[in-house]
Amino acid sequence: MTHTAQLRNARTARSRTVLISGGGIAGPALAYWLSRHDFAVTLVEKADARRDGGYPIDVRGTALDVVRRMGILPRLRDAHIDLRRMTFLDEDGGEVASIAPHAVTGSADGRDLEVRRGDLTRALHSAARDDVEFLFDDSIEALRQSGHGVDVVFRGGGRRTFDIVVGADGLHSHTRGLVFGPEERFHRYLGYCFAGFTMRNTFGLLRETVLWNAPGRAAALYSVGDDDAVHAFLNFAHAEPPYGAFRNPEAQRDLVAAVFADAGWEVPGMLAALREADDLYFDAVSQIRMPRWSDGRVALVGDAAYAPSFLTGQGTSLALVGAYMLAGSLAGRDHAAGFAAYEQDTRGFVTLNQDQVGKGDAALFPTTARALEERNAMLRGLEALPHEEGRPAHSALVLPEFGPTAGGTTAGGATAAHG
Repeated sequence: MTHTAQLRNARTARSRTVLISGGGIAGPALAYWLSRHDFAVTLVEKADARRDGGYPIDVRGTALDVVRRMGILPRLRDAHIDLRRMTFLDEDGGEVASIAPHAVTGSADGRDLEVRRGDLTRALHSAARDDVEFLFDDSIEALRQSGHGVDVVFRGGGRRTFDIVVGADGLHSHTRGLVFGPEERFHRYLGYCFAGFTMRNTFGLLRETVLWNAPGRAAALYSVGDDDAVHAFLNFAHAEPPYGAFRNPEAQRDLVAAVFADAGWEVPGMLAALREADDLYFDAVSQIRMPRWSDGRVALVGDAAYAPSFLTGQGTSLALVGAYMLAGSLAGRDHAAGFAAYEQDTRGFVTLNQDQVGKGDAALFPTTARALEERNAMLRGLEALPHEEGRPAHSALVLPEFGPTAGGTTAGGATAAHG
């Protein structure tokens, strides 16, 4: 009998069963915490293996307490990127300001973390893998709720029934679409699109970001270490989401090339690299805002429920905190009471952080010449100021101590500030 089969038989004999869709950040974090509360957890991921790549991400505020309680904080401290400088350039390529990143991103210098996405997913997977059944190269094809559970049909042909299903499958969640309806109902477009990819570091950059701006357009080169690659980002204002390009990589490349056709600095070389990149990620800058995060026996967590957009820098932190709160809220409660507690204790924190759009990172991408000049004047003033100590929103929720399920009890609710 395989380890997976042994795990399934041992745990389903005494536990409620949960299926989590999505193996990014929220999914493995939720799997870890649910298994600690004696749930039998299965996680299904459409990729054929854990995804190691991806852009750098932030872990801030309350989320630091989550990873500390998981025991992976020292590992993440060792993986901290420690970005040292952020240099802003004008449209002609001249330097506007060169400052510490904390001054504009809202992170707390010396406390908050920035790590490669793959470093975090490896740590989460390692923490959960011994107690969780992982199904790679598969996904939910269909589901149907009944009085006794959720009947799931998998893309690979399997059929199983679970007590609870949780969608942790990102901004464009398939689980959300199956249960709550089309994404357009919950999608809040913020007026930008972006393309991210890697290219050769021929610029001599080391642990730093260089950001070029013109009204409505930005290009960034981001070096996270001493390797020979940099992360390249091209961000631009766009009146409406370019729906025709979302599933067509060539249309994405054509759109970005057209928007940046007359740009100077290093942008022509970035566009050439974009044409050849095999890791292009293109999307709209947007949020997910939902009136409720659960329906019957199905719930959502992380970006699937409340994507805040990269303009807030809080997507990863909300995913980690949400996973902790959802798992703890379900401990010792039935699904209806657990989902209600999850929303009651977490929504204020989520909304407060989603509302950070327009503060800090969003100001990195002015859309008019006047706004750009005002931003540049602000940056010149920041060069002489001390580092920011982080934003109150990032730490506005105090994690409750959820008790073990053996006695059927849990700790009380969380405390969160409301804006």
